[in-house]
Amino acid sequence: MDFSPTWPLHVTPLIAFGLMLIVGAGGGYAAHRFSWLPSITGFMVVGFICGPSVLGLLSHEAIVQSRILIDVSLALILYRLGLSLDLKHLWQSPRLFFVSLLESGVTFILVFSALYWFDIPPAIAALVSAIAISSSPAVLLHVAHEVGARGPVTETAKTLVALNNLIAFIAFSAILPALHYSTGSGWQTIVFQPAYQLIGSLIVGVILAFGLHAIAVKTHRATQYKLALVFGTIMIAVGIAGELKLSMLFVALVIGVVVKSLERETIVSDLEFGSAFELIFIVLFVFAGAGLHVRELIEFAPAVLALIVTRTLAKALVVTAASPLLKVSARKGVASGLLLIPMAGLAIGLALTSSNLFPQLASTISAIVLGAVTVFETMGPPIAAFAFRFAGEAATIAPAAAPTTADEPPQADAAPESET
Repeated sequence: MDFSPTWPLHVTPLIAFGLMLIVGAGGGYAAHRFSWLPSITGFMVVGFICGPSVLGLLSHEAIVQSRILIDVSLALILYRLGLSLDLKHLWQSPRLFFVSLLESGVTFILVFSALYWFDIPPAIAALVSAIAISSSPAVLLHVAHEVGARGPVTETAKTLVALNNLIAFIAFSAILPALHYSTGSGWQTIVFQPAYQLIGSLIVGVILAFGLHAIAVKTHRATQYKLALVFGTIMIAVGIAGELKLSMLFVALVIGVVVKSLERETIVSDLEFGSAFELIFIVLFVFAGAGLHVRELIEFAPAVLALIVTRTLAKALVVTAASPLLKVSARKGVASGLLLIPMAGLAIGLALTSSNLFPQLASTISAIVLGAVTVFETMGPPIAAFAFRFAGEAATIAPAAAPTTADEPPQADAAPESET
């Protein structure tokens, strides 16, 4: 009978997307029963429980097939973060760039030394150290909204996180030739592949940013179409980057940075994504939780622990020590450093990129990076929430139980719902 379905039914990307939203909402609700626990942690826990390692509701195949949804989610988050990096402001006040460069350099050196100490091959250690420079924009934006954080520390952290991700991608591209050489690739690949990915992603990002800006200027009176323009541009960016084998995450970050720098009057850079943006965070972190593998974490536990300790110390201590240069108190310097500790989206993306380029090294690179991401994404949200409160920039009264979007921080005087 041709009309009868094939059994057992497959979990399609649409079904997987719906499952992620439903279980993620349940995890977020459960997390909000505890005032100290950010909802991101709840998203990840239920993702892990429903993932291949436990219940298997979200199989490995379903996760792989849903990858395009995750890519779009990550790209939108990196685009939003790119909007916080104003090149004109950095040019006029280069202190933040200097601090970020210093912190990134120290992070790379300490992580590389620790991994090399645990007998990780130098080329792999260097690549993982470059990835470790990156910080999680999703945690920063989501927790900032969740606690209603506003102020100089919040804005400084956004800029530093954006710079971290920019520097991480450039460092990652610079180290790729060493990996190609160590795996016996031809000289054409060694020379041209990293340059193609970096320069190509930059060019595509700039072109799409100019296109978005031009259309937004022409249609600035039709404000109801701004969201469609931004989402359409990011989806095109993800699609083109995939077809051209470029970095869709770097392309999205570049679009945000260039759009912010082009605008004389805010047209799309201050766009409020609305409550739908919360869906992106739910899917992203349920996906991250579903992809956790306890076996990998145990197997490379010493190297993962070394990465976690050295990276945490580098980011927290360097930014704290640079407080006088940033012209802020030591307390605010500590808070800014703590907000750089979470690591997720770009790290996962770069780990997948390196695994595709070097399949023979995929198990080692993925185990170390994803093992560290597991810990950072578990402890990152509570640390970020503490940092905002420590800096005195969190709302005095907690926002309502379910935050709606990372772009629209709730008012400090909003009354919490009864169940929280």
